[in-house]
Amino acid sequence: MRSASTATCRMMFGEAPLPATGRCTPNLIAVISLHVVVRLLRRPHQPAILIGHGAGPDLCGGADTEAYAAGMSDRTRAARVEDVHRLALAMPHVTVTGSTKDNSVYQVGGRSFVFFRNPRPDAVDPDSGERYRDVIVFWVADEAEKQALVQDESTPFFSTSHFDGHSSVLMRASRLGELSLAELQEIVQDAWLARASRHRAEQWLSSHLAGGRPSAG
Repeated sequence: MRSASTATCRMMFGEAPLPATGRCTPNLIAVISLHVVVRLLRRPHQPAILIGHGAGPDLCGGADTEAYAAGMSDRTRAARVEDVHRLALAMPHVTVTGSTKDNSVYQVGGRSFVFFRNPRPDAVDPDSGERYRDVIVFWVADEAEKQALVQDESTPFFSTSHFDGHSSVLMRASRLGELSLAELQEIVQDAWLARASRHRAEQWLSSHLAGGRPSAG
């Protein structure tokens, strides 16, 4: 994502000093992500629920797996809808409900972390009043992270009154291209971490975080 604003940085770190530029640098954004992870691991323990891996629907239109994997190697390219499905499914202990890619719900331990929302009256086009048909919901760690994303005008994230007090952000699929694949991957992984049990989050972090986030779950 583009550099976060001064207000965003202060929201994440309280009154921690900012770099001399007054902007969050890429390195500081990486620290923010780690700060969020540390906060997650301090949450009270949540019991893990063992669930199996369901085959689920064909969520990516039958795209060739090897061709898709080749495209995943370019993590600077614009994100696409199929990336959301692939990245969510790449995380461990994930099940998916919903009969089609238009209403898929991705869960870990029976808790949703990404879902494709049906058209609802709280998310509409401001000019036509037509309900958005392409809203995706991503969980976040807490209200501070939510506000940091939705208040930063350089990002495509938003919320509605229906989600007041809910630790999640919304984004239209039509605006996914404003994120890079790497940025979307971080959003999906953080959503999973926000909803996974502490034990599962610790396991995933111990195998992935030390060496940097992988190109796929």
